[in-house]
Amino acid sequence: MSDPQVEPSKIDIHRILSILPHRYPFVMVDRITEVVPNKHVRGHKCVSYNEPWFPGHFPQRPIMPGVLILEAMAQTGGILAYASNPFDTTSNLMFFLGIDKAKFRRTVEPGDRLDLYVECVHQRSNVWKLRGEASVDGSLCAEAELLASVVDRQP
Repeated sequence: MSDPQVEPSKIDIHRILSILPHRYPFVMVDRITEVVPNKHVRGHKCVSYNEPWFPGHFPQRPIMPGVLILEAMAQTGGILAYASNPFDTTSNLMFFLGIDKAKFRRTVEPGDRLDLYVECVHQRSNVWKLRGEASVDGSLCAEAELLASVVDRQP
């Protein structure tokens, strides 16, 4: 069963905020541009100098921390999981379980648009194995395999 509000190929920030539990300053996806449930998702984050980590990472040459690029991929993967098998966001969360084969190829700087692509490698029950890529202007910045699970909000 799919959620009719997720099927359009574009998902704006308001709908993203209704799916993901993250809030400022930790929302790492601004827009979803394509969703093919159970297959892949594309989206992006517009990287601004106003991001709270830039004054300290690094003052002389601000770059987006690699772990936040991975987080952007994971959040994009959460949108794919929700679009593929909608869950009650008031009682469930998608938890990031692991990272494999993470590689960083190029820095991401203020003014860049970080393009995100995440595909489903395997899904069983509430566990998802995903493969993600992040790029700027067609140049690969980072890639990784991600593992995530939908869990109850209350332990």
